[in-house]
Amino acid sequence: MSKVSLGVNMEFVRSADKSFEWGVQTAAEIGYPFIEPMVHWGRELLSEARYFHSVSMLDDPYRIRRACEKFNVRCSGLSTHTALCKPEIGTEYLKQAIRYAAEVGAPVVNTDEGIKADWTTEAEDYVLMRYSLKEAALSAEPRGILIGIEPHSQYSQHPEGLDRIFKLVQSPSIGINFDTGNSYLCNHDPYQWLEDVLPNLVHLHAKDISVSQSDAERGKVTGTPVGCACGEGVIDWKRIIDICKRAPRDIVISVECGTVPQAESSFAHLSKLL
Repeated sequence: MSKVSLGVNMEFVRSADKSFEWGVQTAAEIGYPFIEPMVHWGRELLSEARYFHSVSMLDDPYRIRRACEKFNVRCSGLSTHTALCKPEIGTEYLKQAIRYAAEVGAPVVNTDEGIKADWTTEAEDYVLMRYSLKEAALSAEPRGILIGIEPHSQYSQHPEGLDRIFKLVQSPSIGINFDTGNSYLCNHDPYQWLEDVLPNLVHLHAKDISVSQSDAERGKVTGTPVGCACGEGVIDWKRIIDICKRAPRDIVISVECGTVPQAESSFAHLSKLL
């Protein structure tokens, strides 16, 4: 039986207009042992002013490492979503994120195919994704970093599409970052889908979906940025945790919600189940 631990994606402080460090401290005070930082390329005004949680990969990666050490938390992975369908963006972004993760001490980088170009065909997109993932895997393998492909966009919204992306490159560094909320909103059974990807699961986004969002969006969207508090929506978290316990490796379930109160409520609910 694998160990299942609890983490939180730093999106929970997005609406608070605070810095990354403030978010790490808040996550630690709530009780989360793991966090999932988001990183970006270049410089961004709100992040530089410390009004936003995302960290530039131009910053020293030890900025993240030191914050984690100060507040006694660890990184479950990095949120490094990029457009695998657009190699001019996705390839170098993901390679840099992998190198950054290695220095941070984050074992997983999470991504998806992203928004495709308007003019490419589906067949062309799979060739482009294969190129991006192969280059990324060549960087990830010697560093021991795992690439978590997430169900999120036009191709990965179906189990068959996610599986096809996963199989584009044969590499021990490529796995699945399953998202409970996205899979549900795509109008699939999230429990069966999780069972199907369990042998390749490397990370999990714990995203609950409110009844109102489910009624309005299920079957109409491929995913959503954040969900409601875990335990206040449609997802059966005991069932999700029980499945994750049978994964071949230890799994961190990283809560994806939009506010600090939701992160607090999620921690209270999931801690009891763990």
